[in-house]
Amino acid sequence: MLFKWFDAREATEFGIAIADFFAKRVPVDSIPATEEKPLRRVGEVVGKIQMQAQSFRLGHKLNVYKKAKLANAFQWKLFDLGYNKRIVEELTKELLRHL
Repeated sequence: MLFKWFDAREATEFGIAIADFFAKRVPVDSIPATEEKPLRRVGEVVGKIQMQAQSFRLGHKLNVYKKAKLANAFQWKLFDLGYNKRIVEELTKELLRHL
């Protein structure tokens, strides 16, 4: 039972999948680093990510550890793809808000 608490494979895979979902719809170069509110222009995509996160939450029992693993996988995938730190942090906060 204790080992199940630490099994975050599905959460990690979901975090990576959500990052890929965002990257396919919003290329790295489409959001200038100097933009004050970078997520305003991609609101529709962010809304879809929020809905997917809520759906995932309903189907999976997420504890603090699994949420952290999900967010970490999401964040690092976006960093690896070349997204700006500020954009990634805002997206991660939005994702966590809906988990």
